[in-house]
Amino acid sequence: MILVTKPFLPPVQEYQEFIEGIWQRQWLTNNGPLVNDLELKLKEYLKINHLLYLSNGTIALQIAIKALELKGEIITTPFTYVATVSSIVWENCTPVFADIDEKSLTIDPHEIEKKITEKTAAILATHVYGIPCDVEKIEVIAKKNSLPLIYDAAHAFGCIYKGRSLYSYGDISTASFHATKVYHTIEGGAVITKHPELLKKMAYMRNFGHNGYENFFGLGINGKNSEFHAAMGIINLRYIDRIIKTRKELSGRYKTKLKNLKIRYPVLPEELEYNYAYFPVIFDTEDQLLRSFKKLELLNIFTRRYFYPCLNKLPYVEKPCLPVSEDISKRILCLPLYDSLGLEEVDMICRILLRVQNYDE
Repeated sequence: MILVTKPFLPPVQEYQEFIEGIWQRQWLTNNGPLVNDLELKLKEYLKINHLLYLSNGTIALQIAIKALELKGEIITTPFTYVATVSSIVWENCTPVFADIDEKSLTIDPHEIEKKITEKTAAILATHVYGIPCDVEKIEVIAKKNSLPLIYDAAHAFGCIYKGRSLYSYGDISTASFHATKVYHTIEGGAVITKHPELLKKMAYMRNFGHNGYENFFGLGINGKNSEFHAAMGIINLRYIDRIIKTRKELSGRYKTKLKNLKIRYPVLPEELEYNYAYFPVIFDTEDQLLRSFKKLELLNIFTRRYFYPCLNKLPYVEKPCLPVSEDISKRILCLPLYDSLGLEEVDMICRILLRVQNYDE
């Protein structure tokens, strides 16, 4: 069986060493020493100044929205994971969808401008598959209209654009360290900001708003993470460069072997150091995708229609016509990609895809 993804797991002995330390200290959560150490190591690795480690990427989005005190409409993308949109709705705001660019698959700045009204409270854009949004144009739009800017950067760990971590763009960026990500802490997430006052506010918010044992800074929630998760994060950080290198080699193998397949790929911008978080392919037709998907599944090779359906189809949002996103979501498929995937397995997947195409012809 070949899955679409598998989490990287380090040697168990390395994890056990950290577990023994946790057992000795009996400090399991509540901003423990490993959580603090992980935050420092992440800031050093990513070359960013401010980061708060959280329980997951969804709570990171919710805290970002709450910290900016957003009310009203938030312009966002329909081509992203559901958590981007559900977090907006959960925080009693209204998602307003702007269509995507057909090449990069990220939110189209021109479509953002069309959606701005007096009700607009912020922009929440996603670096889809770790591909940067048009951050320069979006920043101009945000500043021109005095709108806070949040980036859902769940896929962007290790991505460097124009010499800067993708996390460093926007007022707040959110990260996911879920087990399926390039870098994971089993479960986990983070908020990143360049604004010290926002950092302080979010630090209180992730711990119920506590300001000491008997005082409260304001409204908060439980967004903390445990020492066990932080331990996995510290260890995995030792391996992340090797993981990204391997994923790059596997992605290159796919492209070499699939050069005669009738597909295209999302376009990566220049000056991007990519993390190879996913290997998405865009078929000419949905029918072509479905035949390939089903054939692979019959052979216990599991791919994922990531992201399908388009999020303007959710039952709790308005359903505008978004032709580019709706079209792409029907034709895009993520092929298996993970650290332990073998080149021979990539070759087999490619042979099957080519065989399906040749049979159809």
